[in-house]
Amino acid sequence: MAVLSAVTSRSVAAIYEQLQARLGWFAPAAELWYQAELAAQILELKAARNAVILGHNYMEPALFHTVPDYVGDSLELSRRAAATTCELIVFCGVRFMAETAHILNPDKTVLIPALPAGCSLAESITAEDVRQLRARYPGVPVVAYINTYAEVKAEADICCTSGNAVAVVEALRSDTVIFVPDEYLARNVAQETGRHIIVPTRRPRPHDTTVDYQMIGWHGRCEVHERFSVADIHQARQALPDVVVLAHPECAPEVVAAADFAGSTSAMLRFIERHPTGRFLLLTECAMGDNIAAAYPDRELVRMCSIRCRHMNQIRLADTLLALQRTQYVVEVAEPVRSRARQAIERMLAIG
Repeated sequence: MAVLSAVTSRSVAAIYEQLQARLGWFAPAAELWYQAELAAQILELKAARNAVILGHNYMEPALFHTVPDYVGDSLELSRRAAATTCELIVFCGVRFMAETAHILNPDKTVLIPALPAGCSLAESITAEDVRQLRARYPGVPVVAYINTYAEVKAEADICCTSGNAVAVVEALRSDTVIFVPDEYLARNVAQETGRHIIVPTRRPRPHDTTVDYQMIGWHGRCEVHERFSVADIHQARQALPDVVVLAHPECAPEVVAAADFAGSTSAMLRFIERHPTGRFLLLTECAMGDNIAAAYPDRELVRMCSIRCRHMNQIRLADTLLALQRTQYVVEVAEPVRSRARQAIERMLAIG
């Protein structure tokens, strides 16, 4: 570990106290002290390099509660990325998020702390898949979930997040919409907007060229959220009849229907903020529950989560420090893909 400056050394103790207060109930003191040293070095280097750190809600608690300038879901962080004046952006999230930051800030350097941090949804569809869908359903607008790589966004008319997907679909004012790649999110949006949905076969039959449906989906699924089931909810309610179940809209429609509330990670957080009492079970990535429990010790988060995102878990404080020290893992999107993808993202941001 690098030699700490006097200022950083004084900061370590303050950060340790902060971590101890929030995370001491499940992390040993030695680990928290080590994390505090890493966080202090990151904060010092961040200031020296005129950097901004964006942290997704799924980041590990020690990172989430120390170094980001802004935390939130994909929509909130997209807005922050678009507005930043810093020369360097460190995106503590997965690759498609860092790509979005570069798309909106082509003159800035964007880093991702861990190169392998991908996404099962982003990897489920290609730009060629979108082009084939357009040829199969000519004239139908394409909505690309933010959880896609830049090449796919460049083929779309507009992007959306789980937090604004319904608003985006309704804003298009189109009888039919292609919605890619999350099958479950598409089904949940279709149900909320009263649309009939089909997820077509990958190889169209000769007669399957007309549009008979109001929403056309895809076969992508989040490898975390697809594993939650209605049985999980029933099991939780049998053990704790008063538990309030919150589900992410990337969960299966039957899971969303069985939950008490469904929404993006930021919407889940707002729900818990508005309800100061009660027990809450979050059907999403485990770190989200850890971060809420640390921020709101007076809320009771039911610790039944065992599903963690292997991609999000690539991002840790040590990786973030190395990214800043070495300007490591620069994320760039080449033209003309960047400009075309930017149009789709900006149309989304204009809706909110």
